[in-house]
Amino acid sequence: MTISTPLSPTERSTPGRTKHRAVFDRAALYDVLDTGLICHLGLVLDGSPVVLPTGYGRDGDTLYLHGSTGARSLRAAADGIDVCVTVTHLDGIVYARSLNHHSMNYRSAVVHGRARPVTERAEKLHGLRMVTEHLAPGSWDHARGVNAKEYAAVSVLALPLHEASVKVRAEGPNDDAEDIEANAVWAGVLPVRQVFGTPEPATDLPVPAHVTARAAQASTGPCSGSSR
Repeated sequence: MTISTPLSPTERSTPGRTKHRAVFDRAALYDVLDTGLICHLGLVLDGSPVVLPTGYGRDGDTLYLHGSTGARSLRAAADGIDVCVTVTHLDGIVYARSLNHHSMNYRSAVVHGRARPVTERAEKLHGLRMVTEHLAPGSWDHARGVNAKEYAAVSVLALPLHEASVKVRAEGPNDDAEDIEANAVWAGVLPVRQVFGTPEPATDLPVPAHVTARAAQASTGPCSGSSR
């Protein structure tokens, strides 16, 4: 039986607004990360903020990020500066009786910390496997492995999940009492789901089982009630 430990918010990882939406169960953090597809890596580069979409994968309390060795953002992150990684799911558009109360249902995770460059071969390959299997499960054992040139051209960073926050909104509109009483405007939630389509082969080979299984899987959806 796995026992989930709570998150321990720091000053910068404690939500300043809508604190009632904060979730402190570490399992909720894992859920948001594991059901996402890309993250956004934020850092200050040459005095300016930069936020970039990035591939990632999680192993326990370590988040692995990867990219080209030529990417200035990854080189800067590897130097030990503070970074921020975010993953967000949009689960619904909330239509309210007033424009002011229109909103979104969502799940979001924000991770702060300093990433370390992964240079030891075994861990670097493990990190690349985590990133690959997160996006395209089954591919690491199916496709050709990483050759020497590819290995040298890719960077892997490891970011600990020690400082993180999770926020969730999963409810209907929060209209004012007078608008509810007037009942003159429709209100409700339009659910949003991301799904995979039919695989489009690049060759005449049959689609392998791990790809058809991924295509049949809903990539995102609301987390369980316990995570909320």
